[in-house]
Amino acid sequence: MSLVEINFDGIVGPSHNYAGLSLGNIASASHKGAASFPRAAALQGIAKMRANMAQGLTQGFLLPLPRPNVALLRDLAVDPDTDRALLAAAWSASSMWTANAATVSPAPDTADGRCHLTAANLVTMPHRSIEWPDTVRQLRLAFADTAHFAVHDAAPACFGDEGAANHMRMGLSHESPGIEIFVYGRSGGAFPARQHEQASRAVARLHGLDPARALFVEQNPAAIAAGAFHNDVVAVANERVLFTHELAFADPEGTYAAIRDKLPEAEIVIVPDDRVSLAEAIRSYLFNAQLITLPTGEMALVIPTEAWDMPSVRGWLEEMLRANGPIRRVFPVDVRQSMANGGGPACLRLRVVADPARVDPRFMLSEARAESLSRVIAAEWPEQVDPADLGRPSLAQTVRNARARLLETLGLSELV
Repeated sequence: MSLVEINFDGIVGPSHNYAGLSLGNIASASHKGAASFPRAAALQGIAKMRANMAQGLTQGFLLPLPRPNVALLRDLAVDPDTDRALLAAAWSASSMWTANAATVSPAPDTADGRCHLTAANLVTMPHRSIEWPDTVRQLRLAFADTAHFAVHDAAPACFGDEGAANHMRMGLSHESPGIEIFVYGRSGGAFPARQHEQASRAVARLHGLDPARALFVEQNPAAIAAGAFHNDVVAVANERVLFTHELAFADPEGTYAAIRDKLPEAEIVIVPDDRVSLAEAIRSYLFNAQLITLPTGEMALVIPTEAWDMPSVRGWLEEMLRANGPIRRVFPVDVRQSMANGGGPACLRLRVVADPARVDPRFMLSEARAESLSRVIAAEWPEQVDPADLGRPSLAQTVRNARARLLETLGLSELV
């Protein structure tokens, strides 16, 4: 069995809109009320996936969830004229950020030698808390081979879990046993700390991780207060490399020492606050990057164009590249529609180390399938959505029809 890292990107759903529902997410709040462009957003996502494939990476995808969520509207007796925030929650396309879909532990790390995936409960935000049952349906379909995968329901709602956005894995390779780093929050001032330590510990136990190879690290409260609502806004890891802002962790030196103790070969690339401030890191989403290993063995960062366009960030990155450190290449990508709603390249993907042959092929991307998806999106996705449009029956029918056409194209009628 050949294990590789597969990035499962979320296809941006046809109800993509800017309702500003995510407390603590500065980009989301700053674009509240603006018009969104679902067709452009979804096509930007497809282009990112195709660019990764062109670099020789293995690419999968996950599908938009059913929207509007009729059960939520019914169970809360939502009045569309007065309960606009609840109405928007039922329409949210936030499942596009599949870094929050689940926490993933690959087979080399687990007691039973299977890849384990635990859906995130996302209980801190109402519009996201409704996602996990439909997410589990997809995961159990995509990873149905129970000899190689175990898919778990979300942790109980008493403990908030935000999935892979607060989880990192490091090791000598994707195929060798690694260490898993769970980052939790305690306080973020006016903003909630979304990842609970007990949720992280429960996931580690569910996955059968060796306690000696699991780390539980506190996120810096100052980072949360500044708008780093998930750890992946200030740090990202891949194989032996951790790429992090100086202010990402509550105890940075203790964190680095613990990583090096468990993985002596670890290389830690720290961006100083006096070169790229915490505010600049969060605004540019420098760390909400895909840190990837290319087929050549080189590591590269897939960053949003907003990061490359910021002078302080670009200056630091160019200096890093000249120094010939562990990260050798930088690829800017245009995901502006996602960025405006608070999610960069890393938010859009869930990393799964597995044998691609064991995954349901309907969830794997090829050039031909990418072209088919692009045609459906161009024909069926709304060009523009204003928050005032949410709740209109005509838009609801357009959104449902678009998703149905996507499922039909992919042969995934099980998810209707």
